[in-house]
Amino acid sequence: MSWPHQVGVLPPEADCFQRRDAIHALDLASAAQEGQEPSTPEAGERCHILVGGGGVGKTQLAARHVRRLWHEGALDLLVWVNAAGPEAITEAYAQAAVSVLGTDRQDSRGAAEAFLRWLGQDHGKRWLVVLDDVTQPADLHGLWPPQGPGGRTLVTTRNRDAAFLARGRARIEVGLFTPEESHDYLVSKLAVHRRADSTEEILALAEDFGHLPLALAQAVPYMVNKHLDCAAYRRRLADRRLVLHDVLADISGLPDGQRHTVAAAWSLSVDLADRLSPRGVARPLLEIAAMLDPNGIPASILDGWAALDFINRDREAEIDLQDVTCALWNLHQLSLVDHTPGVLHRTVRVHQLIQRAVREPLEPDRRRRLARTAADALADGWPDRERDADLARALRSNTDVLKDHAEHALHWPEVHTVLSRSGHSLGENRQVAAAREHFDRLSATARHHLGAEHPDTLTARLDLAVWSGRGGDAKAAAELLAELLPPTLCVMGESHPQSLTVWRHLIDWREAAGDLSGAATAGLRFLDHLKRVLGADHPLTRAQQASVRRRSHDGR
Repeated sequence: MSWPHQVGVLPPEADCFQRRDAIHALDLASAAQEGQEPSTPEAGERCHILVGGGGVGKTQLAARHVRRLWHEGALDLLVWVNAAGPEAITEAYAQAAVSVLGTDRQDSRGAAEAFLRWLGQDHGKRWLVVLDDVTQPADLHGLWPPQGPGGRTLVTTRNRDAAFLARGRARIEVGLFTPEESHDYLVSKLAVHRRADSTEEILALAEDFGHLPLALAQAVPYMVNKHLDCAAYRRRLADRRLVLHDVLADISGLPDGQRHTVAAAWSLSVDLADRLSPRGVARPLLEIAAMLDPNGIPASILDGWAALDFINRDREAEIDLQDVTCALWNLHQLSLVDHTPGVLHRTVRVHQLIQRAVREPLEPDRRRRLARTAADALADGWPDRERDADLARALRSNTDVLKDHAEHALHWPEVHTVLSRSGHSLGENRQVAAAREHFDRLSATARHHLGAEHPDTLTARLDLAVWSGRGGDAKAAAELLAELLPPTLCVMGESHPQSLTVWRHLIDWREAAGDLSGAATAGLRFLDHLKRVLGADHPLTRAQQASVRRRSHDGR
Protein backbone atom coordinates (compact mmCIF):
# COMPACT_ATOMS: atom_id res chain seq x y z
CA MET A 1 0.00 0.00 0.00
CA SER A 2 1.15 3.52 -0.72
CA TRP A 3 0.11 6.95 0.48
CA PRO A 4 -2.13 8.76 -0.22
CA HIS A 5 -4.71 5.97 -0.14
CA GLN A 6 -8.44 5.80 -0.91
CA VAL A 7 -10.95 3.24 0.37
CA GLY A 8 -14.42 3.15 -1.14
CA VAL A 9 -15.79 4.61 -4.35
CA LEU A 10 -16.96 8.20 -4.72
CA PRO A 11 -20.14 8.78 -6.73
CA PRO A 12 -19.65 10.04 -10.29
CA GLU A 13 -19.18 13.76 -10.46
CA ALA A 14 -22.40 15.58 -11.32
CA ASP A 15 -22.46 17.31 -14.65
CA CYS A 16 -22.76 21.12 -14.56
CA PHE A 17 -22.13 21.23 -10.80
CA GLN A 18 -23.29 24.40 -9.06
CA ARG A 19 -21.06 25.83 -6.33
CA ARG A 20 -23.29 26.50 -3.32
CA ASP A 21 -23.14 27.90 0.20
CA ALA A 22 -22.50 24.47 1.75
CA ILE A 23 -19.29 24.12 -0.28
CA HIS A 24 -18.13 27.49 1.02
CA ALA A 25 -18.78 26.34 4.59
CA LEU A 26 -16.81 23.13 4.03
CA ASP A 27 -13.94 25.06 2.47
CA LEU A 28 -13.79 27.28 5.54
CA ALA A 29 -13.61 24.17 7.70
CA SER A 30 -10.74 22.77 5.61
CA ALA A 31 -8.85 26.02 5.91
CA ALA A 32 -9.27 25.90 9.69
CA GLN A 33 -7.90 22.34 9.77
CA GLU A 34 -4.87 23.49 7.80
CA GLY A 35 -3.97 25.99 10.50
CA GLN A 36 -5.84 29.10 9.44
CA GLU A 37 -7.91 30.96 12.00
CA PRO A 38 -11.54 29.66 11.70
CA SER A 39 -13.85 32.37 10.44
CA THR A 40 -16.82 30.84 12.29
CA PRO A 41 -17.08 28.59 15.38
CA GLU A 42 -18.51 25.82 13.19
CA ALA A 43 -15.53 25.93 10.83
CA GLY A 44 -13.21 24.88 13.64
CA GLU A 45 -15.01 21.58 14.30
CA ARG A 46 -13.59 18.26 13.08
CA CYS A 47 -16.91 16.70 12.14
CA HIS A 48 -19.43 18.31 9.82
CA ILE A 49 -22.93 17.01 9.13
CA LEU A 50 -24.63 17.99 5.87
CA VAL A 51 -28.37 17.88 6.53
CA GLY A 52 -31.13 18.31 3.97
CA GLY A 53 -34.10 16.64 2.34
CA GLY A 54 -33.88 13.95 -0.31
CA GLY A 55 -32.66 15.23 -3.66
CA VAL A 56 -31.05 18.51 -2.53
CA GLY A 57 -27.56 17.34 -3.51
CA LYS A 58 -25.83 16.53 -0.20
CA THR A 59 -23.84 13.62 -1.62
CA GLN A 60 -22.60 15.61 -4.60
CA LEU A 61 -21.59 18.52 -2.38
CA ALA A 62 -19.63 16.18 -0.14
CA ALA A 63 -17.98 14.46 -3.12
CA ARG A 64 -17.01 17.79 -4.68
CA HIS A 65 -15.39 18.92 -1.45
CA VAL A 66 -13.55 15.62 -1.04
CA ARG A 67 -12.23 15.67 -4.61
CA ARG A 68 -10.80 19.15 -4.07
CA LEU A 69 -8.98 18.06 -0.92
CA TRP A 70 -7.68 14.94 -2.66
CA HIS A 71 -6.39 16.76 -5.73
CA GLU A 72 -4.74 19.43 -3.58
CA GLY A 73 -2.84 16.78 -1.64
CA ALA A 74 -4.55 17.67 1.63
CA LEU A 75 -5.36 14.04 2.50
CA ASP A 76 -3.32 10.93 3.17
CA LEU A 77 -6.34 8.66 3.65
CA LEU A 78 -9.85 8.99 2.27
CA VAL A 79 -12.57 6.55 3.30
CA TRP A 80 -15.93 6.90 1.53
CA VAL A 81 -18.72 4.90 3.18
CA ASN A 82 -22.18 4.29 1.73
CA ALA A 83 -23.75 4.32 5.19
CA ALA A 84 -26.99 2.43 4.50
CA GLY A 85 -26.97 0.97 8.02
CA PRO A 86 -24.63 -0.19 10.81
CA GLU A 87 -23.74 -3.38 8.93
CA ALA A 88 -22.68 -1.43 5.84
CA ILE A 89 -20.62 0.98 7.95
CA THR A 90 -18.93 -1.87 9.81
CA GLU A 91 -18.06 -3.61 6.55
CA ALA A 92 -16.59 -0.41 5.10
CA TYR A 93 -14.41 0.09 8.20
CA ALA A 94 -13.30 -3.56 8.02
CA GLN A 95 -12.33 -3.06 4.38
CA ALA A 96 -10.29 -0.02 5.39
CA ALA A 97 -8.61 -2.00 8.17
CA VAL A 98 -7.60 -4.75 5.73
CA SER A 99 -6.34 -2.20 3.20
CA VAL A 100 -4.51 0.10 5.62
CA LEU A 101 -3.53 -2.16 8.53
CA GLY A 102 -3.47 -5.59 6.95
CA THR A 103 -6.07 -6.79 9.47
CA ASP A 104 -7.76 -10.19 9.11
CA ARG A 105 -11.05 -9.65 7.26
CA GLN A 106 -12.80 -12.71 8.76
CA ASP A 107 -13.80 -10.75 11.88
CA SER A 108 -15.51 -7.69 10.42
CA ARG A 109 -16.43 -6.20 13.79
CA GLY A 110 -12.95 -6.69 15.19
CA ALA A 111 -11.37 -5.25 12.06
CA ALA A 112 -13.69 -2.19 12.21
CA GLU A 113 -12.75 -1.59 15.86
CA ALA A 114 -9.07 -1.85 15.01
CA PHE A 115 -9.50 0.74 12.25
CA LEU A 116 -11.31 3.15 14.59
CA ARG A 117 -8.53 2.76 17.16
CA TRP A 118 -5.96 3.53 14.49
CA LEU A 119 -7.82 6.70 13.48
CA GLY A 120 -7.47 7.96 17.05
CA GLN A 121 -3.69 7.50 17.18
CA ASP A 122 -1.07 10.16 16.54
CA HIS A 123 0.45 8.62 13.42
CA GLY A 124 0.78 11.85 11.44
CA LYS A 125 -1.66 10.84 8.72
CA ARG A 126 -4.33 13.26 7.55
CA TRP A 127 -7.55 11.31 7.13
CA LEU A 128 -11.13 12.00 6.15
CA VAL A 129 -14.02 9.59 6.66
CA VAL A 130 -17.21 10.34 4.71
CA LEU A 131 -20.39 8.66 5.96
CA ASP A 132 -22.86 9.19 3.13
CA ASP A 133 -26.63 9.05 3.62
CA VAL A 134 -26.81 7.99 7.27
CA THR A 135 -30.39 7.09 8.14
CA GLN A 136 -30.44 7.63 11.91
CA PRO A 137 -28.02 8.32 14.79
CA ALA A 138 -28.43 4.79 16.14
CA ASP A 139 -26.69 3.46 13.00
CA LEU A 140 -23.48 5.12 14.23
CA HIS A 141 -23.58 3.74 17.77
CA GLY A 142 -20.02 2.68 18.49
CA LEU A 143 -19.02 3.60 14.92
CA TRP A 144 -18.32 7.34 15.09
CA PRO A 145 -14.76 8.06 13.93
CA PRO A 146 -12.72 9.50 16.83
CA GLN A 147 -11.74 13.14 16.85
CA GLY A 148 -8.08 12.26 16.49
CA PRO A 149 -5.24 14.52 15.42
CA GLY A 150 -5.23 15.26 11.72
CA GLY A 151 -8.57 13.58 11.15
CA ARG A 152 -11.96 14.79 9.99
CA THR A 153 -15.41 13.29 9.49
CA LEU A 154 -18.10 14.34 7.02
CA VAL A 155 -21.67 12.99 7.34
CA THR A 156 -24.60 13.43 4.97
CA THR A 157 -28.12 12.71 6.19
CA ARG A 158 -31.76 13.69 5.80
CA ASN A 159 -32.27 13.29 9.53
CA ARG A 160 -32.28 16.45 11.66
CA ASP A 161 -32.14 14.43 14.90
CA ALA A 162 -30.35 16.43 17.59
CA ALA A 163 -28.57 13.21 18.63
CA PHE A 164 -26.22 13.68 15.68
CA LEU A 165 -24.75 16.74 17.35
CA ALA A 166 -22.17 16.64 20.13
CA ARG A 167 -18.99 18.47 21.07
CA GLY A 168 -16.80 18.76 18.02
CA ARG A 169 -19.63 18.29 15.50
CA ALA A 170 -21.30 21.05 13.49
CA ARG A 171 -24.33 20.93 11.23
CA ILE A 172 -24.50 22.53 7.77
CA GLU A 173 -27.96 22.88 6.25
CA VAL A 174 -28.31 22.09 2.56
CA GLY A 175 -31.35 23.51 0.86
CA LEU A 176 -32.79 23.82 -2.62
CA PHE A 177 -31.18 25.57 -5.53
CA THR A 178 -31.67 29.30 -5.60
CA PRO A 179 -33.50 30.53 -8.72
CA GLU A 180 -30.15 31.68 -10.10
CA GLU A 181 -28.55 28.27 -9.48
CA SER A 182 -31.53 26.52 -11.08
CA HIS A 183 -31.28 28.77 -14.13
CA ASP A 184 -27.52 28.34 -14.52
CA TYR A 185 -27.79 24.57 -14.09
CA LEU A 186 -30.55 24.14 -16.68
CA VAL A 187 -28.84 26.46 -19.17
CA SER A 188 -25.60 24.48 -18.84
CA LYS A 189 -27.29 21.07 -19.05
CA LEU A 190 -29.37 22.04 -22.08
CA ALA A 191 -26.27 23.45 -23.78
CA VAL A 192 -24.60 20.04 -23.50
CA HIS A 193 -27.35 18.79 -25.83
CA ARG A 194 -27.14 21.91 -28.00
CA ARG A 195 -30.47 23.06 -26.69
CA ALA A 196 -31.50 26.51 -25.48
CA ASP A 197 -34.63 28.17 -24.21
CA SER A 198 -35.72 31.56 -22.92
CA THR A 199 -34.76 32.66 -19.45
CA GLU A 200 -38.44 33.12 -18.61
CA GLU A 201 -39.37 29.55 -19.56
CA ILE A 202 -36.32 28.07 -17.82
CA LEU A 203 -37.10 29.88 -14.58
CA ALA A 204 -40.75 28.85 -14.85
CA LEU A 205 -39.75 25.20 -15.27
CA ALA A 206 -37.41 25.43 -12.27
CA GLU A 207 -40.26 26.89 -10.23
CA ASP A 208 -42.56 24.05 -11.31
CA PHE A 209 -40.02 21.62 -9.86
CA GLY A 210 -39.55 23.68 -6.71
CA HIS A 211 -35.82 24.18 -7.49
CA LEU A 212 -35.07 20.60 -6.39
CA PRO A 213 -31.67 19.64 -7.86
CA LEU A 214 -32.54 15.94 -8.26
CA ALA A 215 -35.71 16.76 -10.20
CA LEU A 216 -33.97 19.23 -12.49
CA ALA A 217 -31.23 16.68 -13.22
CA GLN A 218 -33.80 14.03 -14.16
CA ALA A 219 -35.91 16.49 -16.14
CA VAL A 220 -33.27 17.33 -18.75
CA PRO A 221 -32.75 13.82 -20.22
CA TYR A 222 -36.52 13.40 -20.37
CA MET A 223 -36.88 16.69 -22.25
CA VAL A 224 -34.12 15.79 -24.68
CA ASN A 225 -35.37 12.24 -25.30
CA LYS A 226 -38.93 13.45 -25.90
CA HIS A 227 -37.81 16.46 -27.99
CA LEU A 228 -39.62 18.93 -25.73
CA ASP A 229 -38.84 22.57 -25.09
CA CYS A 230 -39.51 24.04 -21.64
CA ALA A 231 -43.02 25.25 -22.48
CA ALA A 232 -44.12 21.90 -23.89
CA TYR A 233 -42.56 20.07 -20.96
CA ARG A 234 -44.36 22.31 -18.48
CA ARG A 235 -47.67 21.51 -20.16
CA ARG A 236 -46.95 17.82 -19.84
CA LEU A 237 -45.90 18.25 -16.22
CA ALA A 238 -49.21 19.96 -15.46
CA ASP A 239 -51.28 17.22 -17.08
CA ARG A 240 -53.22 15.61 -14.23
CA ARG A 241 -53.45 12.33 -16.11
CA LEU A 242 -49.69 11.85 -15.77
CA VAL A 243 -47.76 10.94 -12.62
CA LEU A 244 -44.17 11.83 -11.75
CA HIS A 245 -42.94 8.55 -13.19
CA ASP A 246 -44.41 9.58 -16.55
CA VAL A 247 -42.68 12.96 -16.76
CA LEU A 248 -39.13 12.29 -15.50
CA ALA A 249 -36.28 9.98 -16.46
CA ASP A 250 -36.99 6.43 -15.37
CA ILE A 251 -34.68 4.19 -13.36
CA SER A 252 -32.89 2.98 -16.50
CA GLY A 253 -31.82 6.47 -17.55
CA LEU A 254 -30.90 8.36 -14.38
CA PRO A 255 -28.03 10.82 -14.82
CA ASP A 256 -24.91 11.36 -12.67
CA GLY A 257 -24.96 7.85 -11.20
CA GLN A 258 -28.21 8.53 -9.35
CA ARG A 259 -29.88 5.51 -7.75
CA HIS A 260 -33.40 6.79 -7.07
CA THR A 261 -36.10 8.46 -9.12
CA VAL A 262 -37.71 11.58 -7.72
CA ALA A 263 -40.85 9.64 -6.83
CA ALA A 264 -38.82 7.13 -4.80
CA ALA A 265 -36.41 9.62 -3.24
CA TRP A 266 -38.40 10.09 -0.04
CA SER A 267 -39.95 6.66 0.50
CA LEU A 268 -37.29 5.56 3.00
CA SER A 269 -37.71 8.76 5.01
CA VAL A 270 -41.50 8.39 5.09
CA ASP A 271 -41.18 4.80 6.28
CA LEU A 272 -38.74 5.80 9.02
CA ALA A 273 -40.84 8.75 10.18
CA ASP A 274 -43.88 6.48 10.37
CA ARG A 275 -41.96 4.00 12.55
CA LEU A 276 -40.98 6.66 15.08
CA SER A 277 -43.15 7.02 18.17
CA PRO A 278 -46.08 7.43 17.93
CA ARG A 279 -46.00 4.73 15.26
CA GLY A 280 -48.23 4.97 12.25
CA VAL A 281 -49.07 8.67 12.62
CA ALA A 282 -46.51 10.47 10.46
CA ARG A 283 -47.66 8.99 7.13
CA PRO A 284 -51.37 9.94 7.36
CA LEU A 285 -50.36 13.36 8.68
CA LEU A 286 -48.08 13.86 5.67
CA GLU A 287 -50.92 12.71 3.40
CA ILE A 288 -53.14 15.46 4.80
CA ALA A 289 -50.34 18.01 4.33
CA ALA A 290 -49.91 16.80 0.75
CA MET A 291 -53.40 18.14 -0.04
CA LEU A 292 -52.61 21.66 1.17
CA ASP A 293 -50.47 24.69 0.30
CA PRO A 294 -46.75 23.79 0.01
CA ASN A 295 -45.88 27.40 0.84
CA GLY A 296 -47.28 27.20 4.34
CA ILE A 297 -49.95 25.47 6.41
CA PRO A 298 -51.12 26.75 9.81
CA ALA A 299 -50.04 24.17 12.40
CA SER A 300 -53.54 24.13 13.88
CA ILE A 301 -54.82 22.58 10.64
CA LEU A 302 -52.55 19.54 11.03
CA ASP A 303 -52.59 19.07 14.80
CA GLY A 304 -56.29 19.76 15.34
CA TRP A 305 -59.33 17.58 15.93
CA ALA A 306 -60.15 16.88 12.28
CA ALA A 307 -56.71 15.36 11.60
CA LEU A 308 -56.87 13.45 14.89
CA ASP A 309 -60.26 11.94 14.06
CA PHE A 310 -59.07 10.90 10.59
CA ILE A 311 -55.96 9.16 11.94
CA ASN A 312 -57.82 7.43 14.79
CA ARG A 313 -60.41 6.06 12.38
CA ASP A 314 -57.81 3.62 11.00
CA ARG A 315 -56.16 2.70 14.31
CA GLU A 316 -56.87 0.16 17.02
CA ALA A 317 -55.16 2.21 19.75
CA GLU A 318 -56.29 5.82 19.74
CA ILE A 319 -53.84 8.71 19.90
CA ASP A 320 -54.31 12.24 21.22
CA LEU A 321 -53.43 15.71 19.97
CA GLN A 322 -50.04 15.58 21.66
CA ASP A 323 -49.20 12.50 19.59
CA VAL A 324 -50.15 14.34 16.40
CA THR A 325 -47.84 17.22 17.31
CA CYS A 326 -45.06 14.74 18.02
CA ALA A 327 -45.56 13.08 14.62
CA LEU A 328 -45.36 16.49 12.97
CA TRP A 329 -41.94 16.97 14.55
CA ASN A 330 -40.95 13.49 13.32
CA LEU A 331 -41.70 14.60 9.77
CA HIS A 332 -39.58 17.68 10.34
CA GLN A 333 -36.77 15.56 11.76
CA LEU A 334 -36.68 13.45 8.59
CA SER A 335 -36.69 16.59 6.37
CA LEU A 336 -40.10 15.74 4.93
CA VAL A 337 -41.58 19.01 6.16
CA ASP A 338 -40.19 22.24 7.56
CA HIS A 339 -41.90 22.89 10.88
CA THR A 340 -41.13 26.42 12.07
CA PRO A 341 -43.47 27.51 14.88
CA GLY A 342 -42.03 31.03 14.77
CA VAL A 343 -43.50 31.59 11.30
CA LEU A 344 -47.04 32.50 12.23
CA HIS A 345 -49.82 30.95 10.12
CA ARG A 346 -47.29 29.40 7.67
CA THR A 347 -45.82 27.03 10.21
CA VAL A 348 -45.53 23.87 8.10
CA ARG A 349 -44.06 23.79 4.61
CA VAL A 350 -43.81 20.74 2.35
CA HIS A 351 -41.96 20.60 -0.94
CA GLN A 352 -44.42 20.38 -3.80
CA LEU A 353 -42.78 17.27 -5.26
CA ILE A 354 -42.94 15.47 -1.92
CA GLN A 355 -46.63 16.31 -1.90
CA ARG A 356 -47.10 14.99 -5.41
CA ALA A 357 -45.14 11.79 -4.66
CA VAL A 358 -47.36 11.22 -1.60
CA ARG A 359 -50.68 12.00 -3.35
CA GLU A 360 -50.28 10.10 -6.58
CA PRO A 361 -50.30 6.51 -5.21
CA LEU A 362 -53.38 7.12 -3.04
CA GLU A 363 -56.51 5.13 -3.72
CA PRO A 364 -59.44 7.33 -4.85
CA ASP A 365 -61.48 6.71 -1.70
CA ARG A 366 -58.59 7.57 0.61
CA ARG A 367 -57.84 10.69 -1.39
CA ARG A 368 -61.48 11.75 -1.09
CA ARG A 369 -61.42 11.18 2.68
CA LEU A 370 -58.18 13.13 2.99
CA ALA A 371 -59.67 16.03 1.06
CA ARG A 372 -62.77 16.16 3.27
CA THR A 373 -60.58 15.91 6.37
CA ALA A 374 -58.39 18.78 5.23
CA ALA A 375 -61.50 20.81 4.41
CA ASP A 376 -62.97 20.06 7.86
CA ALA A 377 -59.71 21.16 9.47
CA LEU A 378 -59.69 24.43 7.51
CA ALA A 379 -63.33 25.13 8.34
CA ASP A 380 -62.73 24.39 12.04
CA GLY A 381 -59.73 26.71 12.08
CA TRP A 382 -61.54 29.63 10.43
CA PRO A 383 -62.49 32.26 13.01
CA ASP A 384 -66.06 33.57 13.02
CA ARG A 385 -64.73 37.11 12.88
CA GLU A 386 -61.53 37.65 10.94
CA ARG A 387 -59.21 39.96 12.85
CA ASP A 388 -55.95 38.60 11.41
CA ALA A 389 -55.52 39.26 7.70
CA ASP A 390 -52.44 37.00 7.45
CA LEU A 391 -54.32 34.05 8.92
CA ALA A 392 -57.21 34.66 6.52
CA ARG A 393 -54.81 34.70 3.56
CA ALA A 394 -53.20 31.45 4.70
CA LEU A 395 -56.57 29.73 5.09
CA ARG A 396 -57.74 30.93 1.68
CA SER A 397 -54.55 29.84 -0.09
CA ASN A 398 -54.77 26.39 1.51
CA THR A 399 -58.41 26.13 0.47
CA ASP A 400 -57.51 27.07 -3.11
CA VAL A 401 -54.79 24.42 -3.29
CA LEU A 402 -57.08 21.79 -1.76
CA LYS A 403 -59.81 22.61 -4.27
CA ASP A 404 -57.31 22.30 -7.09
CA HIS A 405 -56.30 18.80 -5.93
CA ALA A 406 -59.75 17.48 -5.06
CA GLU A 407 -62.55 19.49 -6.65
CA HIS A 408 -65.01 16.60 -6.86
CA ALA A 409 -64.48 15.58 -3.25
CA LEU A 410 -65.33 19.10 -2.10
CA HIS A 411 -68.52 19.16 -4.18
CA TRP A 412 -69.87 15.68 -3.52
CA PRO A 413 -72.15 14.67 -1.89
CA GLU A 414 -72.49 18.36 -1.07
CA VAL A 415 -70.46 21.54 -1.37
CA HIS A 416 -68.14 21.72 1.61
CA THR A 417 -68.69 24.80 3.76
CA VAL A 418 -65.01 25.77 3.50
CA LEU A 419 -65.56 26.79 -0.12
CA SER A 420 -68.21 29.37 0.72
CA ARG A 421 -66.25 30.47 3.80
CA SER A 422 -63.25 31.21 1.61
CA GLY A 423 -65.35 33.36 -0.72
CA HIS A 424 -66.91 35.34 2.13
CA SER A 425 -63.42 35.86 3.57
CA LEU A 426 -62.39 37.59 0.36
CA GLY A 427 -65.32 39.95 0.55
CA GLU A 428 -64.87 40.63 4.25
CA ASN A 429 -61.26 41.59 3.53
CA ARG A 430 -62.31 44.20 0.95
CA GLN A 431 -61.63 41.99 -2.07
CA VAL A 432 -65.22 42.25 -3.26
CA ALA A 433 -64.49 41.67 -6.95
CA ALA A 434 -62.54 38.54 -6.05
CA ALA A 435 -65.44 37.36 -3.86
CA ARG A 436 -67.85 37.80 -6.76
CA GLU A 437 -65.54 35.83 -9.08
CA HIS A 438 -65.19 33.13 -6.42
CA PHE A 439 -68.95 32.61 -6.14
CA ASP A 440 -69.36 32.79 -9.90
CA ARG A 441 -66.96 29.82 -10.17
CA LEU A 442 -68.53 28.05 -7.19
CA SER A 443 -72.04 28.31 -8.62
CA ALA A 444 -70.76 26.86 -11.90
CA THR A 445 -68.87 23.96 -10.28
CA ALA A 446 -71.78 23.23 -7.95
CA ARG A 447 -74.15 23.13 -10.92
CA HIS A 448 -71.72 20.79 -12.72
CA HIS A 449 -71.34 18.35 -9.82
CA LEU A 450 -74.77 18.58 -8.17
CA GLY A 451 -77.20 20.02 -10.68
CA ALA A 452 -78.79 23.42 -11.18
CA GLU A 453 -81.48 22.98 -8.49
CA HIS A 454 -79.42 21.40 -5.72
CA PRO A 455 -79.70 23.47 -2.51
CA ASP A 456 -75.92 24.09 -2.47
CA THR A 457 -76.03 25.37 -6.05
CA LEU A 458 -78.85 27.72 -5.12
CA THR A 459 -76.89 28.95 -2.10
CA ALA A 460 -73.84 29.67 -4.25
CA ARG A 461 -76.05 31.61 -6.68
CA LEU A 462 -77.44 33.65 -3.79
CA ASP A 463 -73.91 34.51 -2.62
CA LEU A 464 -72.98 35.45 -6.19
CA ALA A 465 -75.92 37.86 -6.35
CA VAL A 466 -75.13 39.45 -3.01
CA TRP A 467 -71.43 40.02 -3.76
CA SER A 468 -72.33 41.34 -7.21
CA GLY A 469 -74.46 43.97 -5.51
CA ARG A 470 -71.83 44.75 -2.90
CA GLY A 471 -69.35 45.13 -5.74
CA GLY A 472 -71.39 47.98 -7.16
CA ASP A 473 -73.57 46.19 -9.70
CA ALA A 474 -76.99 46.40 -8.08
CA LYS A 475 -78.77 45.80 -11.40
CA ALA A 476 -76.95 42.49 -11.95
CA ALA A 477 -77.67 41.47 -8.37
CA ALA A 478 -81.38 42.12 -8.84
CA GLU A 479 -81.47 40.18 -12.11
CA LEU A 480 -79.66 37.20 -10.56
CA LEU A 481 -82.06 37.19 -7.61
CA ALA A 482 -85.12 37.38 -9.85
CA GLU A 483 -83.87 34.28 -11.71
CA LEU A 484 -83.04 32.55 -8.42
CA LEU A 485 -86.36 33.09 -6.62
CA PRO A 486 -88.59 30.53 -8.43
CA PRO A 487 -86.24 27.50 -8.07
CA THR A 488 -85.44 28.44 -4.47
CA LEU A 489 -89.13 28.52 -3.54
CA CYS A 490 -89.64 25.21 -5.31
CA VAL A 491 -86.62 23.37 -3.87
CA MET A 492 -86.18 24.92 -0.45
CA GLY A 493 -89.84 25.52 0.33
CA GLU A 494 -91.96 28.64 0.56
CA SER A 495 -91.28 29.25 4.26
CA HIS A 496 -87.61 28.23 4.28
CA PRO A 497 -85.32 30.98 5.64
CA GLN A 498 -83.25 30.99 2.44
CA SER A 499 -86.36 31.50 0.33
CA LEU A 500 -87.33 34.48 2.44
CA THR A 501 -83.76 35.81 2.26
CA VAL A 502 -83.86 35.74 -1.56
CA TRP A 503 -87.16 37.70 -1.48
CA ARG A 504 -85.71 40.38 0.81
CA HIS A 505 -82.50 40.74 -1.22
CA LEU A 506 -84.50 41.02 -4.44
CA ILE A 507 -86.47 43.93 -3.04
CA ASP A 508 -83.38 45.67 -1.62
CA TRP A 509 -81.23 45.36 -4.73
CA ARG A 510 -84.02 46.49 -7.07
CA GLU A 511 -84.35 49.57 -4.92
CA ALA A 512 -80.55 50.05 -4.90
CA ALA A 513 -80.53 49.79 -8.69
CA GLY A 514 -83.10 52.58 -8.93
CA ASP A 515 -85.98 50.30 -9.93
CA LEU A 516 -88.40 51.66 -7.34
CA SER A 517 -91.47 50.34 -9.14
CA GLY A 518 -89.97 46.85 -9.36
CA ALA A 519 -88.98 46.98 -5.70
CA ALA A 520 -92.50 48.05 -4.68
CA THR A 521 -94.10 45.28 -6.74
CA ALA A 522 -91.75 42.67 -5.26
CA GLY A 523 -92.45 44.05 -1.78
CA LEU A 524 -96.20 43.66 -2.16
CA ARG A 525 -95.83 40.15 -3.54
CA PHE A 526 -93.54 39.25 -0.65
CA LEU A 527 -96.08 40.59 1.85
CA ASP A 528 -98.85 38.48 0.31
CA HIS A 529 -96.50 35.49 0.38
CA LEU A 530 -95.68 35.99 4.09
CA LYS A 531 -99.37 36.32 5.02
CA ARG A 532 -100.09 33.07 3.26
CA VAL A 533 -97.20 30.94 4.56
CA LEU A 534 -96.56 32.51 8.00
CA GLY A 535 -99.78 34.34 8.88
CA ALA A 536 -100.66 38.00 9.24
CA ASP A 537 -99.47 38.18 12.85
CA HIS A 538 -96.01 36.72 12.31
CA PRO A 539 -93.20 39.19 13.17
CA LEU A 540 -91.71 38.89 9.68
CA THR A 541 -95.09 39.63 8.12
CA ARG A 542 -95.57 42.72 10.30
CA ALA A 543 -92.04 43.89 9.52
CA GLN A 544 -92.63 43.55 5.79
CA GLN A 545 -95.98 45.39 6.11
CA ALA A 546 -94.14 48.27 7.76
CA SER A 547 -91.54 48.21 4.98
CA VAL A 548 -94.24 48.40 2.31
CA ARG A 549 -95.81 51.37 4.06
CA ARG A 550 -92.43 53.11 4.30
CA ARG A 551 -91.72 52.62 0.61
CA SER A 552 -95.23 53.83 -0.27
CA HIS A 553 -94.75 56.91 1.88
CA ASP A 554 -91.29 57.58 0.42
CA GLY A 555 -92.72 57.17 -3.08
CA ARG A 556 -95.26 59.90 -2.47
